[in-house]
Amino acid sequence: MTDPAAGRPGSAARPDVAGRAELAGRPDFTALPDLASRELGGSVSYANDELFAEKENLIKPGPAVAVAEFGHKGKVYDGWETRRRRTPGHDHAIVRLGAAGIVHGVVVDTAHFRGNYPPQISVEAVGAEGYPGPEQLAGLDWQPLVPRARADGDMANYYPVADRRRWTHVRLSIYPDGGVARFRVHGQVVPDPRFLAGTVDLAAMENGGELAGCSDAFYSSAASLILPGRARSMADGWENARHRGPGHDYAIFRLAGPGLLRHVEIDTSYFVGNAPGWIRLQAADEQAAGPPERWADPAAGDSPWWEVLPRLPVQPDTRHRFLAASSRAATHIRLDVIPDGGLARLRIYGEVAPDGLAQAWQRWRDALPDEQRLSLPPDGR
Repeated sequence: MTDPAAGRPGSAARPDVAGRAELAGRPDFTALPDLASRELGGSVSYANDELFAEKENLIKPGPAVAVAEFGHKGKVYDGWETRRRRTPGHDHAIVRLGAAGIVHGVVVDTAHFRGNYPPQISVEAVGAEGYPGPEQLAGLDWQPLVPRARADGDMANYYPVADRRRWTHVRLSIYPDGGVARFRVHGQVVPDPRFLAGTVDLAAMENGGELAGCSDAFYSSAASLILPGRARSMADGWENARHRGPGHDYAIFRLAGPGLLRHVEIDTSYFVGNAPGWIRLQAADEQAAGPPERWADPAAGDSPWWEVLPRLPVQPDTRHRFLAASSRAATHIRLDVIPDGGLARLRIYGEVAPDGLAQAWQRWRDALPDEQRLSLPPDGR
């Protein structure tokens, strides 16, 4: 274990204005999806103590807010807070990731915890088959992601992770006790290929789809379009700024693997006065066209993009479903919103092509930690 006093995590001061973005200088890994987020299906499976504030707050979407109220047990906090420890040891919480994957970095955010934050933290992870409970998880071989390190109060503490194995659960330990507002686990989804057979949502984040590019995300990220479930409000979707010049807005998604499209869903639910007027959907195959950064504009004659849906009008606050049968495997989808506007969800249903499924199997096997790999049947399935 490293010396807890050696070095300090990257951190960002918290602005005084509520709702303002944090100061620049966040690590690159924070641009990756939060695998622990409640929006992606994460949950807090266990905490050894949560007397002052419940563990579930750790993975709530959005920043923590300051609460002025006092309850029977003391100050109310938007976070997880344990009692003052009077015995040896430390406190910890276990998070089941909403989508298993490779962790590139974690954020331990101690927002509003000033005299009661933990001065040190560590993070471990495990890859488990099925749905183990707390007692089963305690008996597994937890691997270090972040050795015991310093944490500062009332700010976001950033810790990069070098291990490139696939994990299903992470354990946040705080030394010796205290409060943490939010715990973010940023990384890349590595889907279980056993669930990629048949017709699936090729764009879904939980299946390995990801946002590859976007013209504008002034109000909210286009990555919201591929989150699980239905949007609960306009805040759960993608909304860009009003387009005042020529052209239009768009978002590009990398699919879970090369896939054959069958039908799509374009959902404008809750976007009443700010839905697009029209949409268009195009596809491309990276295996044939090379890296996306070399692709020409879709309007160019040598563009690798082909039409899935022509320019079509869409209605506000409506789930639209379109057939999109294709005999060509696509790796990317480009959704044009004309001229601008917001969407709640995008679903791209189809089958992963045989070569794509083989690649998914190989990536999954290569990323499994030894303990999980050894627990599988001989054929690895």
